[in-house]
Amino acid sequence: MVVSALEFAADPAFSLHLLAWVAAGAALGSLSGLVPGLHANNFALLLAGVAPAVPGPPLFVGVAMLSAGVVHTFLNAVPAMALGVPDAEMAVTALPGHQLVLEGRGHEAIRLSAVGSILAVVAAVPLAIPITWAVTAAYPTIRSNLSVVLALVVLGLVASEYTWERRFAGLLSFGLAAVLGSLTLDLSPDAPLEAGGMLAPLFAGLFGAPVLVDAIRGGGVPPQEGGTIRMSRPLLLATAVAGALAGAVVGYIPGISAAIAAVAVLLFIPTGSVGPDNRSYIVATSGVDTANTIFALFALVAIGQPRTGVMVAFESANAPLELPVLVSSVVLAGVVGFVLVILVGDRYLTLVGRVAYWKISAVVLGLLLVLSYLFTGPLGIVVFAVAAAVGMVPVRLRARRVHLMGVLIGPLLFG
Repeated sequence: MVVSALEFAADPAFSLHLLAWVAAGAALGSLSGLVPGLHANNFALLLAGVAPAVPGPPLFVGVAMLSAGVVHTFLNAVPAMALGVPDAEMAVTALPGHQLVLEGRGHEAIRLSAVGSILAVVAAVPLAIPITWAVTAAYPTIRSNLSVVLALVVLGLVASEYTWERRFAGLLSFGLAAVLGSLTLDLSPDAPLEAGGMLAPLFAGLFGAPVLVDAIRGGGVPPQEGGTIRMSRPLLLATAVAGALAGAVVGYIPGISAAIAAVAVLLFIPTGSVGPDNRSYIVATSGVDTANTIFALFALVAIGQPRTGVMVAFESANAPLELPVLVSSVVLAGVVGFVLVILVGDRYLTLVGRVAYWKISAVVLGLLLVLSYLFTGPLGIVVFAVAAAVGMVPVRLRARRVHLMGVLIGPLLFG
């Protein structure tokens, strides 16, 4: 199905069908984004498994997958902020979103994430073609020197820590995660779901379990104030656009995550006077995460490489690369995701705040164990436990948890 931009605009029936498939994808992305521990790649592999059986034109099936991926990047910030909030005494080891929740600024944190994501969509769409052209020209050089690029990234992350003790902790965390990734990423254990992959237990253990374990002793979600954003508009806009640009790097270079790109962005973004580091980090990370979906689409067109799980699923559906339709769908999904994260996020925080927090932590830990088993079988339980132990290292030594991305960078760097 070849669709021109003119036909897309002039055919009401086509437009209605497109909106329906975007809505279906947005519903799937909402569900996946609100399930703690469900990594986007595992969700995408589930989509890839059912794609051939979905009745409908491949283009529309691809639209639904892209929409699901975009909305997932909006909604996944909600459980990340609401679940695993530690006690105030442990705030120094909390994530930026958690720290704002502890301060009673959770509604603001949710809005910062939503604004960062939607601004990234607005910035990424017009920038996608020139940036794709530039990156494509440099891609052969980057690819042939990937180990050097990744080594510089690791050095930059370690150097970004403020003290030598934390730099050592970051290097130790990276090394342990790299060894863990080298030993487990290539494993393909039997599992109940044919959408496996060790990312589910690895990421759940490294990034989810440590916060939840600490939160069992924590005080839960305190009362939240209004959602007014306490960040200057110029800084907010600059951070979101920088996050969108960094999303291009994530979309093209393997091993670079949204968190790594966000740290790099913050090195060049000036800080303000009212807690801007946490706020800037939330905006930058959300912008990178969402923009990555757009740039990954253009990367598939330009270099023929699916850089995200969603794009792998997109290829499995044999969806045609009709950019006018697909980009329009991404923008529509972005608008839907923005509205949903505001509507759902505040209620999510309120609901979590009413429940005994140790019960929430225990239930979510159980859910992570179940997901690990479903995606990777009994071996996944073992990997989850080991990853959780490794994930405690930066938390206890008060280093950034982004060093744990060594689980992906290490195998690429030394493999």
